[in-house]
Amino acid sequence: MGGKSRGLRRKSRAVMSKKVREKGRLGLSRLLVNYENGEKVVIKIDPAVHKGVPHKRYQGKVGVVVGKRGDAYLLEIPFTKTVKTIITTPEHLKKL
Repeated sequence: MGGKSRGLRRKSRAVMSKKVREKGRLGLSRLLVNYENGEKVVIKIDPAVHKGVPHKRYQGKVGVVVGKRGDAYLLEIPFTKTVKTIITTPEHLKKL
């Protein structure tokens, strides 16, 4: 009947938790950054913001901005034999 959860955030306590000094609201300087097409960015998941979170397997990966969709950005990430397209919001991105 029951069983262990196999949700998206399982086994992610270390990845999706902040250090004590990082806690609190996100600064505006991080939210208002505009990324240009072709720019390299690092996926750094912010656990305080649940909207637009990429899968935890992409944490720390470097991607190239391909376009924009509303407030979110389209990224292309080389992954094994293919290139993955990720859609994520700027809270979870950081310039390389």
